[in-house]
Amino acid sequence: MRKKTDFLIIGTGIAGLTYALKVAPYGKVCIVTKGEAVESATRYAQGGIAAVMYTPDSYEKHIRDTMIAGDNLSDPEIVRITITESTERIQELIEWGVAFDKDRSGKYDLAKEGGHSEFRVLHHKDQTGAEIENVLLQRVRENKNIEIFENHFAIDLITQHHLDGEVGPGSDEEIVCYGAYVLNKANHQILTLLAKTTMVATGGAGNVYATTTNPPVATGDGIAMVCRAKGKIENMEFIQFHPTSLFNPAETPSFLITEALRGSGAVLKTRTGKEFMQKYDSRLSLAPRDIVARAIDNELKISGDEFVCLDARHLDKKVILNHFPAIYAKCLSIGIDMTKEMIPVVPAAHYTCGGIAVDRHAKTTIRNLYASGECSSTGLHGANRLASNSLLESLVFSHRAAFDAVKTMQNSKFKNGVPDWNAEGTVFNEEMILITQSLKELQGIMTNYVGIVRSNLRLKRASDRLEIIQKETEELYQKSVLTEKICELRNLISVAGLIIQMATNRKESRGLHHSIDYPGHYGE
Repeated sequence: MRKKTDFLIIGTGIAGLTYALKVAPYGKVCIVTKGEAVESATRYAQGGIAAVMYTPDSYEKHIRDTMIAGDNLSDPEIVRITITESTERIQELIEWGVAFDKDRSGKYDLAKEGGHSEFRVLHHKDQTGAEIENVLLQRVRENKNIEIFENHFAIDLITQHHLDGEVGPGSDEEIVCYGAYVLNKANHQILTLLAKTTMVATGGAGNVYATTTNPPVATGDGIAMVCRAKGKIENMEFIQFHPTSLFNPAETPSFLITEALRGSGAVLKTRTGKEFMQKYDSRLSLAPRDIVARAIDNELKISGDEFVCLDARHLDKKVILNHFPAIYAKCLSIGIDMTKEMIPVVPAAHYTCGGIAVDRHAKTTIRNLYASGECSSTGLHGANRLASNSLLESLVFSHRAAFDAVKTMQNSKFKNGVPDWNAEGTVFNEEMILITQSLKELQGIMTNYVGIVRSNLRLKRASDRLEIIQKETEELYQKSVLTEKICELRNLISVAGLIIQMATNRKESRGLHHSIDYPGHYGE
C-alpha cells in the first residue's frame, strides 16, 4: 500500500500536534503514532511549562537559570530564542483553550521549581501535560486537513539508501528524506508513506533503563531511525534522571512526584527522617535535578536503602489537595497518606537531553527532515535540562519548523521510484522470550553501568555486553516478519550504543554525565 502527503508527522505529543495545527492550512497532513494518539510523554508531564509572564521575572533571569542548569553547555543563541519567544507561544496555547490555573486575582498561578530563580511555571493542577494534550488533540481531530494513523509504527525513514545504495560520510551527495515505511500493527502490512516533508516528534528513550517515568512508547524510535539514515545525533550522554519518582517496584512506568511539590516546600530526607541535601548544595531540595539525583544516589549507596523520602507532612492540606490532587490520590492508592507520612522516592530515567541534531528552524542534517521535542537536540538543555523547559522547547521549535517546512513543501516533489518494503524470506517469530529477555538484559546493563554515576570500566563493560545483544537482535530482525516489539528492541539497542559511545568520549564530569574517573564537585 502507498500513500502521499505534504506533511508527514511521526508522533502525537505537544511537538507533533502543534506543528500539525500550524502546517495544516498549507497542505495535507498525515500523523503516524504507534499507539493511541493520546499516549505520549506530554500526557504524563505534571509540573508545567516555564515562561516569563510577570515582573519581577524577566527573560534575562530565565536565560541565566537555563544556562546555569545546563552547566554552560547550552547554546546561548538557542537559549535566548527559546526564552524570548516563550510568552507568545504560551498565549497561543491559551487561545487554543488550555486552562492554566489562576489565583483569586485572575493572574496565572505560577509555580517555582528546582533551578528557577523566580515563579514562572504555568500549570493545570499537577496534570498540565494531560490538559495540553487533550486540547491539542481535540483541535487536530477537528481539522479536515489532518489525518491520524493510530497503531501504526514507523520502521524507517525513506532516503537514497533505499533507492541506490549507501549515502553518508565520505559521500558528496546530500541525504534527502522522502517519507517513511510504516507498519500497520493490525494486519502486519507495511505502508510506503511518501511525503514532501517529514517531522520526527517521537519523544525520548527512557525505556532503555529499567526504571523510568516515561510511558512504554518512549523507545527512542526517532533517534534510532535518523541514526540509521546517517543523520547527526549528539549529546546522548546527557540522560536526565528525575530525582523523585514514587518507589513502587511493581509499577511501570514509575509514577512521577513533580518537582513542584519541592517548590511548595516538601523536603528530601533519609528513611530515618534526616535532611541531607545541605551536604551537597546550598539550594537544598531545590537544587537542579542532576545534583539532587546524584545526592540521592550517594545517600542510597551509603545507607543501603532502596529509597529516600520526600516529606510534605508540614504543608497545608488544602495546598496539597488543590495543587497536587493526582499525587495525593496515587499515594493513597498504595496506602500512603502524604499529609501524615513521608513519600518513598527514588531517581528514575526521565528525559533525553541530547538527540537528533537540529538548527534554529528544527531542521536536521537530512534535507526535508525536521525534528522537535524530546527526540531533538536544539542546544537549549546543554548538560542538564532546567525543569519545565521541555514543553516550552517543543512549542518554540515546532512553531519555527512549521514556517520553514511550508516553504520546503512548496518547493518539493514526491520522489518517484521508491520501492515498497521488501519482506521476502521473513517468517513470524514465535519466540517472544528472545525479545523480552534481550530487553531485560539491555535495561540491566544500562541501569547498572550507564546510570547516574559512571566509570570507564563500567562503560567498557556495557559496550562489550551490548555488542552481543545487538548482534543477536540484528540476526533475529533480518529473518523475522516485523512486529512492534522487535523494532522497539532494535531501536533501544541503537540508542543505548549512542549513549555509551558519547559517554565514553566525554572525558569530564559535566551536568548529567558524572564519571568517577573524572571527578568534580557537585554542581560543577
